[in-house]
Amino acid sequence: MQTVSLVKPDRVWKEAYLSFYEEWKKSQELMVPWVISTEPYDFEGLLTFLSNQENGIDLPEGWVKTSTYWLVTANEQVVGAVNIRHELNEKLLNAGGHIGYGIRPSARGNSYAVTMLALALEKAKELGISRALVVCDSDNIASKKTILRNGGMPDWDYVEEDGKRMNRFWIEL
Repeated sequence: MQTVSLVKPDRVWKEAYLSFYEEWKKSQELMVPWVISTEPYDFEGLLTFLSNQENGIDLPEGWVKTSTYWLVTANEQVVGAVNIRHELNEKLLNAGGHIGYGIRPSARGNSYAVTMLALALEKAKELGISRALVVCDSDNIASKKTILRNGGMPDWDYVEEDGKRMNRFWIEL
């Protein structure tokens, strides 16, 4: 695995992020975290949207402040994205958690997710979160392993209305 770092979304990463987005879109997989499904072609608009999310500006009802970071390799490729919720509401406590993350399809299997979650937990601690909830679909074995490798302690599962089971884990920061 290459050396990686979490970066704030910025125009300097435009081409790398567009490549990340287009690969994921082409794969037709569910885009995780949700924030990467926002079309980036108005890149300045995307940056404003992400900044507003972080600063609590124009949040839809029931949403909380979120900080988004991109995982970038030494050769300046965006390989992942993570979204950190500053607090939990009832919906996030059940099925969303503090942190949502995803690795682009071509970069999986390289331990990027483990590293990205570890870095995101540091950012969460800087936000004043002392105990982070991280959630994954019960059938997402790779994500479950990532959470456990970062100190996740299993909590009760949550079953969504459609019957999908969510595994919930707490990580002490």
